[in-house]
Amino acid sequence: MRLFVGLDLPEKVKAALLASMGGVANARWQTAAQLHITLRFIGEVDRHTAADLAAALGRVNVRPFEAELGDPGLFDHRGRIDTLWVGVRPAEALTQLAKSVNAALASVGIPPEPRAFLPHITIARGRSMIGATAWPQSPIPRMAWQVDGFALFESQMGKDGSDYTILARWP
Repeated sequence: MRLFVGLDLPEKVKAALLASMGGVANARWQTAAQLHITLRFIGEVDRHTAADLAAALGRVNVRPFEAELGDPGLFDHRGRIDTLWVGVRPAEALTQLAKSVNAALASVGIPPEPRAFLPHITIARGRSMIGATAWPQSPIPRMAWQVDGFALFESQMGKDGSDYTILARWP
């Protein structure tokens, strides 16, 4: 099983993000079902380990907070833009939640994530996107929503990218 911990997004947020897509040649745009915020990528584990992870994550306490779409951004690999994303604010509340998730995972033997946490929603991926620096064509709305829980997702590679299934959800 290929797992990650993340936040599902409300339909109104997904709709706003879907409306921002376009204008970049060779981009593989995410579908509504693929839009989420990753708190921690775990990777491949067996079913027994997945059950241990779920038990540990069930002990994480989430204090509800309001999140808001932020500014668009780009990731590159060796100077070539390969990911378009939208940031999420407030970074402090999301970072604290990610730290709590990491602590829970460490308690069952998952090594800590070495990279700094940057809360974002991936919008598109591609190896040779043309026009990526001009994306988005219009401003991303400053849309807010209540975060009051998180989920354990399974990721399965499909022909159009990854398909995600929520295995467990915690308030």
